[in-house]
Amino acid sequence: MSILRNLNNPLMIGIWLVLFITGLSALFFARWELALVSWATLVLALSPPLLAARWSLSLPLPFLLATTLFCIASIFLGEAFDFYERFWWWDLVLHGSSAIGIGLCGFLFVFMLFEGDSFAAPPSAIAFMTFCVAMTTGALWEVFEFLMDSFFGLNMQKSGLPDTMEDMMLNAVGGILAAVAGYIFMTRPHPGLLGGVIGRFIEMNARRYQKFRNRRR
Repeated sequence: MSILRNLNNPLMIGIWLVLFITGLSALFFARWELALVSWATLVLALSPPLLAARWSLSLPLPFLLATTLFCIASIFLGEAFDFYERFWWWDLVLHGSSAIGIGLCGFLFVFMLFEGDSFAAPPSAIAFMTFCVAMTTGALWEVFEFLMDSFFGLNMQKSGLPDTMEDMMLNAVGGILAAVAGYIFMTRPHPGLLGGVIGRFIEMNARRYQKFRNRRR
């Protein structure tokens, strides 16, 4: 049932179908690089709902839409249509926003390990683990960019080391913001905008955070 909840939205299906058709068309017209980028974008866009289904999680529609649009903007538009070179701010906006999103996912994952029990570990410790998860995920993405450039002739790293280090610094900022948002969510009655995003996910997956919900009642 979880996989149906995550994959049955008409808007998301439409976006994924466009990527699928683009990949097939690129193969038909021998546009090999466009085909590779289209299929890579589709696989990455489908990964969150499929992984969520594997773990019996429900994902909010804004999260699914955001991850799919990020994959399209980063790989499809960024690489196939060279938006990274056309717009100097493209890479900064994508990495800045994705870093916050990755950090929030890191907090939800770490908090889930404790079933939402903020007494099992101090809020400061959970916030620190959130930052670590965000940085690790960001580092893995940089490895992915390096492999794509090395094996498929793309230019995801742009200027090489300077681009990688800028991305890692943005990941750090996003991880810190997410960690602070998670800390405020655990310790304050009014968690703010990012805290509201966290609360929405917890409501949709209440059984994973039962101890936290019991304490809030």
